[in-house]
Amino acid sequence: MPLKTLFLNPPSFEGFDGGAGSRWPATREVESYWYPVWLTYPAGLLEGSRLLDAPPHHVSAEETIKICKEYEFLVLFTSTVGWEGDQRLAEAIKAANPAMRIAFVGPPVTTDPDRALNECPALDFICRREFDYSVVEYANGKPLNEILGISYRLNGKVVHNPDRPQVEDLDAMPWATKVYKRDLDVTKYSVPFLLQPFIALYSTRGCPAQCTFCLWPQTLSGHAWRKRSTDDVAAELAWAKKNFPHVKEYFFDDDTFNIQKQRTVELCEKLKPIGVTWSCTSRVTTDRETLKAMKDAGCRLLIVGFESGDPQILKNIKKGATVERARAFAKDCHDLGLTIHGDFILGLPGETKESIQNTIKFAKSLDVETIQVSIAHAYPGTEFYEYARENGFIKNTTSMSDEGGHQMAHIEYPGLPPTTYSRWCIASTMSIISGLRLRRASFGKP
Repeated sequence: MPLKTLFLNPPSFEGFDGGAGSRWPATREVESYWYPVWLTYPAGLLEGSRLLDAPPHHVSAEETIKICKEYEFLVLFTSTVGWEGDQRLAEAIKAANPAMRIAFVGPPVTTDPDRALNECPALDFICRREFDYSVVEYANGKPLNEILGISYRLNGKVVHNPDRPQVEDLDAMPWATKVYKRDLDVTKYSVPFLLQPFIALYSTRGCPAQCTFCLWPQTLSGHAWRKRSTDDVAAELAWAKKNFPHVKEYFFDDDTFNIQKQRTVELCEKLKPIGVTWSCTSRVTTDRETLKAMKDAGCRLLIVGFESGDPQILKNIKKGATVERARAFAKDCHDLGLTIHGDFILGLPGETKESIQNTIKFAKSLDVETIQVSIAHAYPGTEFYEYARENGFIKNTTSMSDEGGHQMAHIEYPGLPPTTYSRWCIASTMSIISGLRLRRASFGKP
């Protein structure tokens, strides 16, 4: 029998916003809860395991520690911002249950495994990048020295085993929705611009785009784009529709759901007869024909990372898109009746007061239904972080959030201190709202 395993998305700040995949513990003006999709796969592979998503289910740290006494192995998904709190929680869990083995997964332990293991003695090991099979192998009794993709302590030194190849056969992975059915209450999850209740899942992994600021392809999922078969995705949606009759919307939280036209159109043909409402992420390079196929198959809303309305900023971050293409994309969506949730970021490389004004004018011209305006954060492990560090632009080196979990600017450019674009983040949001047919807006997700 495998070790009795608990997969944990840990308790965080009051008003916690998990971010896509529970990767960003921070508070927002509008409370949101996203699904811990990454944890569902190993949870589904291990018989007798449980996925505990503490924030939306309002499970406190004290209750989490108590629950952990019933388990032998803990897998905790940590984040850059939540690292210190997660470390303290792990130490408390270990004190209450000394026999508990603890592994951390997620971006910060991938980018600096030595620091993680040296700072947190409660950790038995960490997993770098994709961790599905690493933690399952350990739970099934495989020795640490034989498990690819992990780091651990041995005789006072940190040992790094060889990297684990990326998961290629995504159809072999469990369905996230079956783990939700087993362990979670889907009515606890809400995002202001999605229909409630909703369910999030993935149809692909990885992102071939090279955006310098984006954490996930650079630290977790990689740039290699891997896809589930369209039959497997359609079969999961059909199963979910039967098992969650009260769910109003399904959200494909892929980094780049519709990046390949042929695959997107093929999937849409198989989703159409199922008859569900769904939404997804999208790049502005998606053409009108693909968008029409999506709309005809039940797509309602697209989350679109416009990021900036300044052409030079888009070049600086290697967005692979232009202002002109973004405008054409938005027009196509409006013509087809697709709703857009637009994401914008202030404080990206090269930002000036003028480029911020360009973004405000650009956002108003798009006339999207809802928006987010976020402060740029340079996460360790990203090209943006190396650029900011090498040029001395990182001024707040201690924390990306305050004690309440609110975002804190930590990048300062010549003539543009952090306090300036922090204020502009709110001011520009309100300015954009005043120029849109906006119904709702949410703030603060990076």
